[in-house]
Amino acid sequence: MFWIRLRSSLLIVVVAVLVLWPGGLVTTAGIGLISLIGLYELNRIVGVEKKLPGMVSYGFALLYYVILCVFPEWESLLFAAGYMTALLIVYVMAFPAYRFEQIATPFFGLFYVAVMLSYVVRIRGIGNGLLVLLIFISSWGCDTFAYCVGMLCGRHKLTPKLSPKKSVEGAVGGVAGAVLLGALFGAVFGEGLGLSDTAFSPAVGCGLICLAGSVGSQIGDLAASAVKRNFDIKDYGTLIPGHGGILDRFDSVIFVAPAIYAVIRVTMFLA
Repeated sequence: MFWIRLRSSLLIVVVAVLVLWPGGLVTTAGIGLISLIGLYELNRIVGVEKKLPGMVSYGFALLYYVILCVFPEWESLLFAAGYMTALLIVYVMAFPAYRFEQIATPFFGLFYVAVMLSYVVRIRGIGNGLLVLLIFISSWGCDTFAYCVGMLCGRHKLTPKLSPKKSVEGAVGGVAGAVLLGALFGAVFGEGLGLSDTAFSPAVGCGLICLAGSVGSQIGDLAASAVKRNFDIKDYGTLIPGHGGILDRFDSVIFVAPAIYAVIRVTMFLA
């Protein structure tokens, strides 16, 4: 199992580089495809992955990324209203073919997966694009430090019923480790990151970004675990050997990306 997970992890790194390095349309299309797979996995939990509510969610996810290509800074609640209306039309016209949760899950899934992951694309477009690496520094760095600190001195359970192996000490260690890595990253790559318009130095700015990202990472991991526990499933899928599905591997990134984007925008606003 270890070697299977290692090979899959290396493959994920290669795919991440191929998707994120070019930027622009390639990055948008790559993240869009990952979002569609994740949305499919979530819809499968309630049995609508190949039914009309699922198809509507895929169509609106594609539409969202097409709009994002044309208008990168676009934000609109009108899109959400249109999507909800489309799903409710399916609900009432096909009644009683679908249960409420079979309509609510695709609605939730579009924002939980497609919209949240789209902030990877938005971050890639800031400065020279290197800030996107903070997403993975926050996520994977936090995981690594949390595991090590938890193994060494974990005493107090963070969420005993949801994830009994996670400790408060591990969570704090994960955040501290991610902040340290972020500060080092900022100190090394400096002004080219696109943080020159913020109120902080690159090292401090990247540390603050990783602080928010590492907290988001742990929330994302626990949220994904809660959904799986609620539906009594072990993994979301089997696409990635040794890891599960897209949502099993990207559960933390889903929360990290918008958290990091928000901190970047706030620091720019305070400048």
